[in-house]
Amino acid sequence: MRNTSDIIESYLKQILEDEQTGYIEIKRSEIAERFQCVPSQINYVINTRFTADRGYLVESKRGGGGYIRILRVRPHSKIDLLDHIMDSLRQGASQNAAEDIVYRLISEDVITKREAKLMLSAVDRSTILTNLPQRDQIRGRILHAMLLALKYQEMS
Repeated sequence: MRNTSDIIESYLKQILEDEQTGYIEIKRSEIAERFQCVPSQINYVINTRFTADRGYLVESKRGGGGYIRILRVRPHSKIDLLDHIMDSLRQGASQNAAEDIVYRLISEDVITKREAKLMLSAVDRSTILTNLPQRDQIRGRILHAMLLALKYQEMS
């Protein structure tokens, strides 16, 4: 059974997909009312499920006429996407960031679900048994190496 956050995420992704402009503008209170939850749950969903690593740009305007704008960012090519992600890994990657990157690669049809499982296993905190911040740096280097292999596969 899916939880409320999953349902809200699916709803927002569906209206974003249906929208011709490539973005949606929502009012947090209206979405909260629709799903009979507190507005902070909408914030949680947006902050955790609509991140840059997952391919979204989020803008918000507070106040009476305030809104939250969610924009789906699409790369020009798979190689552009891989280059962008590799650049973001220079400082390492947290467990959550690594998961977001892998989920984005699936959604952009760069990798298969099987490849995603392998990648997630390789960069999991239980696999990299070392302390922070070293663990995040190692995770970033592992991901970078995997993405580099994918990039050269795409180029050939």
